[in-house]
Amino acid sequence: MISALIAAPGSDNQETAIATWNLNDLSQPPVVTPSGDRMKFIGVTALKAGQILALGRQEWTGQLGGCGEGRTTGATATFVTQVYLTDREQTDFEQAFASNGRTIGVSRDTERCFELAGTASVAAFLPLDPDNVIIRRVNVGTLAASFYRYNLRTGQTRMMYRANGRTEISVIDPRTGDILVRNSLEPIEGNDYEARTFIRNETTGEFEIHDPLTYQLRARHTVAVVGRDEATGQYYVITDQFSDLAQVYAYDAVSRRYSDGPILAHPNYSVTNLILGRTPSNFNEVLGFRYSGPGGNDVYWIDPVMSATQTTLEDLFPTAGVSILDYTDGMDTVLFAVGSGAMPTVYYVYRDGHITLLGNSRPWIDPEDLADSTLIHYTARDGREIPGILSLPAGWEPSDGPLPTIIHPHGGPWARDGVGWDGSGWVPFLTSRGYAVLRPQYRGSEGWGLDHWRAGDAQWGLSMQDDKDDGAAWMVSQGFADPDRIAIFGYSYGGFAAIAAVVRDNSPYQCAIAGAGVSNLARIGTNWSENRVQRAVQGWTVTGMDPMQNTERANIPIMLFHGNRDVRVPLFHSVDFYNAVRGRVHAELLVVEDMPHSMPWYPRHQMETLPAIERFLTEDCGPGGL
Repeated sequence: MISALIAAPGSDNQETAIATWNLNDLSQPPVVTPSGDRMKFIGVTALKAGQILALGRQEWTGQLGGCGEGRTTGATATFVTQVYLTDREQTDFEQAFASNGRTIGVSRDTERCFELAGTASVAAFLPLDPDNVIIRRVNVGTLAASFYRYNLRTGQTRMMYRANGRTEISVIDPRTGDILVRNSLEPIEGNDYEARTFIRNETTGEFEIHDPLTYQLRARHTVAVVGRDEATGQYYVITDQFSDLAQVYAYDAVSRRYSDGPILAHPNYSVTNLILGRTPSNFNEVLGFRYSGPGGNDVYWIDPVMSATQTTLEDLFPTAGVSILDYTDGMDTVLFAVGSGAMPTVYYVYRDGHITLLGNSRPWIDPEDLADSTLIHYTARDGREIPGILSLPAGWEPSDGPLPTIIHPHGGPWARDGVGWDGSGWVPFLTSRGYAVLRPQYRGSEGWGLDHWRAGDAQWGLSMQDDKDDGAAWMVSQGFADPDRIAIFGYSYGGFAAIAAVVRDNSPYQCAIAGAGVSNLARIGTNWSENRVQRAVQGWTVTGMDPMQNTERANIPIMLFHGNRDVRVPLFHSVDFYNAVRGRVHAELLVVEDMPHSMPWYPRHQMETLPAIERFLTEDCGPGGL
């Protein structure tokens, strides 16, 4: 059984549906269920025992007094999110893993938060068990998580472990479902937390703290226990405690010692995860690892069968990247995806030497109209090497002359870009209109080493901003960019960067476009995240040059667009900045109805914002447009 989110038939790609294929007969059309009038499907996962997990969302407006960011920002517009279980025929949908117990002594605000976000999720799939999964369910009264073995055929649950409010489970034995490793966060001096790892003692059954796996959270080390070698009992730990890049070490829980050196590593990029076998013939064997390479989530296969399968598929699609998504025992059937910076993701099944197309994420786009993106590096003014993702119009040659250019910083800022397909659609949209696009991986970006990540702390609008400007200078020096036709466009933190560019002197940009951008550092820093730990760890880094304190210095045109259901970065950020600068520079504000901060967005959101972006660039960016 294969399940996917698709465009609802007859909706002209405006509505979603869930589809389920019978893996034994892919010649038959899938079973399709469209979204309802209000609740829209935004995700789906095939489980086991003929069951499907579907994620739905609908708009909701009301007081968010107890709900994370809504508690402090005053936001009132958000979404209700629900998880449903259904069967392969999609005949009935019921709320997944719901508890029927009553909650006494809980405020209405807290109840509302969990009504909006849900209380249960799948914690482990147990690949060899045909009926059961491990679920995580939050107690509304205590806010602590409990873990249960859940039978998908009968709906019966069995309690496995009850955590407290600061404890989470990190490793569950994929064969037995037993809990092996848990983590806790304990407050310490300096408004910091200590991240502690507890491993179950196989002799006593008790969880014991392991000091070599403990660190202070503000140091932002990676210490992730990601599995256990069944033969030796040693654990696999991904960590950057010994290197700027995260590497895989073996950890002996008896001697409490790491291996003398990494057992798996990439010379240039951090390892982000291990890939462990999940079929009977390769179960729990290390097949390969994922690493933060040019694509952002690249794979290196160690297992010869997986490597050979990858090579076979790459030979069939030599001009695009191939990702193995799932497979049956013996590799007789493989689900895989193909895509690149120029090619929207396409999904296929490979069986007995034959390929069956399942679906194309954007069938109306011709890859011949686009060009692939490439990873480049340039040097910032203080000597730091900055990675960047360069995207150019298809067919452009240096002899054609320099291009109008967009500097396009990512959000986060603790995030990064890759050379694959841009899910927002902004990069291919811009390059198809003749713009060169550079996505600087400025200091503070995650996934390029610990030092580069930490270097952005408290540098909003300062050295982080210099990195974008230095990227624009590099584009000019390499002959890609016309120095008189450069704009900056970003979303979320990238929107902050665009706003900051408006009030910085000697800007290399003719205009700025800010989507859901932060404009007021004083307000966002104290409200950073609904999670108190993330506020303590990241909130202090959100400082630097505050655009709202410098609006009198505005010197280039700006367009701001913002969703009215954005709880993460509330609408006031764009409204306040627009009101403060519109008398000084040309300024526009587009409020997008029902748009949340993060994807998935509705197609109508893109249909409203993309033409507005293009029109602003061509008509209002600088004296004559870009």
